[in-house]
Amino acid sequence: MADKNKNSNNFNMPIFAVAPMMDWTDRHCRYLHRLLSRRALLYTEMVTAPALVRGGALQLLDYSPQEHPVALQLGGSDPQELAQAARMGGEAGYDEINLNVGCPSDRVQSGTFGAVLMKDPGLVAECCAAMIEVSPVEVTVKCRIGVDDQDPETVLPEFLARVGAAGVQRFTIHARKAWLQGLSPKQNRDIPPLEYDLVLRMKALFPGLHLSINGGITTLDQVSDFLEAGLDGVMVGRAAYHQPADILCAADRLIFGEEGPDTTPDDAVLKMLPYIEAHLAQGGRLHQITRHMLGLFAGRPGARAWRRILSEGATRPDAGPDLVLDALAEVSQSPPAEAMG
Repeated sequence: MADKNKNSNNFNMPIFAVAPMMDWTDRHCRYLHRLLSRRALLYTEMVTAPALVRGGALQLLDYSPQEHPVALQLGGSDPQELAQAARMGGEAGYDEINLNVGCPSDRVQSGTFGAVLMKDPGLVAECCAAMIEVSPVEVTVKCRIGVDDQDPETVLPEFLARVGAAGVQRFTIHARKAWLQGLSPKQNRDIPPLEYDLVLRMKALFPGLHLSINGGITTLDQVSDFLEAGLDGVMVGRAAYHQPADILCAADRLIFGEEGPDTTPDDAVLKMLPYIEAHLAQGGRLHQITRHMLGLFAGRPGARAWRRILSEGATRPDAGPDLVLDALAEVSQSPPAEAMG
C-alpha cells in the first residue's frame, strides 16, 4: 500500500476532466477522448461496489493503458464493500477512485447511494475513510450542492467539512441540487438552477480543499473563466460527449499551456482504426465504438453524412473500418462552409 500521503492531489493543476456519464463514458469512449486530449482526466461510468465485490464483474474494470490518467467512479453506501471495491480499482491501475454522491436515478436511490447520500454526510465520511485506508491511490468525491428541500448554503459546507475531515481532499461539485422526487434523471441535469457562485464561495471557505466545478459548462472559455476565478478544476459532461472536438482538441494548449498544434478529429479517426480492428478481432461490433464518434464533426460540413453513414451501417454484422473511412471521406470532401453560399 502507498503511504498515507496518497490521498492528496497527484495531478498537476489545473484539473480538466470529462465527467463520468452512464451508458456513455465506457472504455471505447475514453480511448477516443484520449486521442483528442493527452491531459484531460477521464472517468469511467459509475461502477457499483456490489457488482465488483458480490457479483465478481471484474470486466467492469477493463480499460486500455493509453487512457491514463483515468479514474474509476464507484457507487455504493456500505463502507467495507466500498473499501474492497476501491482496493480492487487501485490494484487494477486506476489513477483515482471517485465516490458518486451525485447521481439522482431511481435505481441508484434504491441502492441507497448516489445523490441521496447528500442527506447523510456522516455515512459518506465513514465510507471515504474506509476507502482511503485500503486504496493505493487517491479517493475523491463527486457530489451535488444538496437534494430536495435541503438548503445548499448550510448543507454543502457541512458536507465538505465532514467528508474532508475523513481525509478527502478533492471534490467535484455539480452546481445543481438533485430533486429525488418529482424530476427524472434527465430533468435533474437541466431544471434545477445552477449555483456557480455557491461553489466559488466554498473555495473561499475551504481554501485547503481541491475543488472542481461541474454542470452546464459547454465551452473552453467557461473552463478558463472558472480557473481564473480561483477554482482548482473544471469538469465538462455532455458537451464533451456531443461535441468532443470543440471541447477536447484545444484543451491541452488552452488549459495546460502546451505548445500546439491542436489535435484534430480527422487524425483521431485514423488513429481509431487499429483499435477498431482489434475490437472486431475479439468478437466486438463496430457500433459499440462508433456510437461514441457520431459527434466528432459537429458543426462541420459533412457532419450529417458522417453521422448517417455510421448510424445506418455500423450495426451490420460485416461492418468494419472501411465504413469509417467511407464516412470520413464525406467530411473531407465537403466544401468549406464559406463556399456553400
